[in-house]
Amino acid sequence: MTFINPHIEALGLAPLAHGGDLVAARRLFPNAPEPFIDLSTGINPYSYPLPPLPTDCFTRLPDRAAVGALAATAARAYGAPSEGCVVPAPGTQILLTQVAALATRGRAVILGPTYAEHAHAAQLIGHETIEVSDPNLLRSANLAVVVNPNNPDGRILHKPLLLDIAAELHRRGGLLVVDEAFADVASQFSLAETVERPNIIVLRSFGKFYGLAGLRLGFALLQPRLALRLQAMLGPWSVSGPAIVIGQAALADVDWKTRTIAELAQAVVRLDRLLVAAGLEIVGGTLLYRLTRCADAAVLFEHLGRAGILVRRFSENSEWLRWGIPHGDPSWLRLEAALTTAHLA
Repeated sequence: MTFINPHIEALGLAPLAHGGDLVAARRLFPNAPEPFIDLSTGINPYSYPLPPLPTDCFTRLPDRAAVGALAATAARAYGAPSEGCVVPAPGTQILLTQVAALATRGRAVILGPTYAEHAHAAQLIGHETIEVSDPNLLRSANLAVVVNPNNPDGRILHKPLLLDIAAELHRRGGLLVVDEAFADVASQFSLAETVERPNIIVLRSFGKFYGLAGLRLGFALLQPRLALRLQAMLGPWSVSGPAIVIGQAALADVDWKTRTIAELAQAVVRLDRLLVAAGLEIVGGTLLYRLTRCADAAVLFEHLGRAGILVRRFSENSEWLRWGIPHGDPSWLRLEAALTTAHLA
């Protein structure tokens, strides 16, 4: 169990470290070849092809009908009971503090190790925040948070356990938040169909699976009464016109999703082969990323960086590296060459 200081004064308001920072990578490895290959995120490299965008999605404020249509499409895509259970937002990141504020201020318990922004958001709201490794310790929380599948190790909690935890939390007045940012590739584990229960909130990221992280689109799935409250907190026009048009087209495209999951499944097999051949131990992941353990992880990170390849390292575990999926044969060949010359112990 890890206790996290609950006092905002002790937090520091500097941004947390994340993957995808190519500016920092170029400062760290100024002589690396270009282009840099960014494998430090879990973003799908096979992005959804952008549909034609009408001019008025840029020139007019989004209207309620368009937002409602997006919510209805998201409800069908994710398996939520109705569009009234769906709140579109400019990315799920902005929802973390908003959702934390829906819980009675008190004890936030986060199943970790996981995405660090959840603890940060809970602290900013004023919750006493702890990180635990045993899911049963979530039962005593005012706010319980599970990332499912987990980032970075792909750990999955199954529905019966999560629903049992939610039921006990409800008896105590607690709220369960399940961050399903990577659930598009593991939708059988989603709690989306259960969000009419009064204390379950599911967060769904759009940008990761659809490879359009810069669009900034995400969704909260929750009981309609809570959905109205959350929408009021976000205010009007919280999602841009282009995001509405692109999101609706992508979420309705079932054929693209099916093909892409099959393509990612093939890619992750190829990645696994390279990692194992290099002597790395694969300890988890999803179809969008792999997590490896290696005593020489720091040395390998530096070696890859000098070769113009950025992977994700972790301050909390110096033996971990997370690997995204390369895009295109040149990237695959550069990764294979770099791993071949790594000479790990």
